[in-house]
Amino acid sequence: MEILQKNFGCLEDNRTVSLYTLQNNNGVSVDISDFGATIVTMNVPDKNNEFSNVVLGYDQPEDYFSNPFYFGSTVGRFCSRIANGRFTLNGKEYRLPLNDTGNHLHGGPGGLSHKLWDAEVDHDSEIPRLKLSCSSPDGENGYPGNLLVSVTYSLNNNNAISIEFEASSDKDTVINLTNHSYFNLAGAGSGSIMDHQLMINANFYLPITEDSIPKGEIHSVENTPFDFREMTRIASLLDFDHPQISRHYGYNHSFALNGHRNSVVLAAKVFEETSGRILEVFTSEPGLQFYTANYLDKRINGRNGSSYEPRHGLCLETQHYPDSPNHQSFPSTILEAGKTYRSNTIFKWSAENINITD
Repeated sequence: MEILQKNFGCLEDNRTVSLYTLQNNNGVSVDISDFGATIVTMNVPDKNNEFSNVVLGYDQPEDYFSNPFYFGSTVGRFCSRIANGRFTLNGKEYRLPLNDTGNHLHGGPGGLSHKLWDAEVDHDSEIPRLKLSCSSPDGENGYPGNLLVSVTYSLNNNNAISIEFEASSDKDTVINLTNHSYFNLAGAGSGSIMDHQLMINANFYLPITEDSIPKGEIHSVENTPFDFREMTRIASLLDFDHPQISRHYGYNHSFALNGHRNSVVLAAKVFEETSGRILEVFTSEPGLQFYTANYLDKRINGRNGSSYEPRHGLCLETQHYPDSPNHQSFPSTILEAGKTYRSNTIFKWSAENINITD
């Protein structure tokens, strides 16, 4: 196994963007851009061993430089929303730019998703690893602390793509990082994900306001359209007569995952019958944001000339809960000065009737 590099366009300031390809002995591959530490493609086999890309994206590199839907991006400093763009830390209020109906979303304009990261390829380890690093200066988008961030991607012969985040700061700050890939297991551009079957390993979910901000409550999924504890066809619950669904045109909710966060545990599983593809998501994070791409626009120039519409993809964003800095009862997102933030997520692929070599 090795990691290949090629040109992936040029920014307005003439800096060159690269695309790195990780491929294992089974033919599974993932393409990653150093702009936004972005997953551009994942090529995985179906039950007939036919390969397709299963993440939504663009044909042209330049479209990733704006990428208003965050296709495949690493998002932060704080993924998801912070209410009113405000939080208090150590008795001081911090104000962040508002970029989502009066709230702060995904780290704000020019966040980590829209930076050019430094790349380092490690061929010496048993599994080649791509490490991407960048910095965010003190006060950028209102956040305290000079933040150093890295994300390391690797792909093993068990068809598992590992995403390892690390970060440190010289001041106390808040942080919440995730990968924002949109999945369609039938293949990107193949249409709706309504017939996908989903399991989320969570007994509780977080109700949200009209602005998609957690209310601060954690409710049981029992007898609600949020009960994905067993494999369930998404459409069968998406049309459930429930104000949390109808108000937001689908799912855009955080789930409180079961199990302790001392190690990586199974968070979700997805199955698509036609292709036979199976995606398992493992994480060390306490939450999972499930989003059914409710606001995609058919005018998007998708891959291979396709157009993406609402519910043409699904996001499974492993993270801490949205708006955590404003809810003391939520797991803390404070990163103390001199300490190290770590987070790990794994996307593991398989398919019916496919034997995976180790």
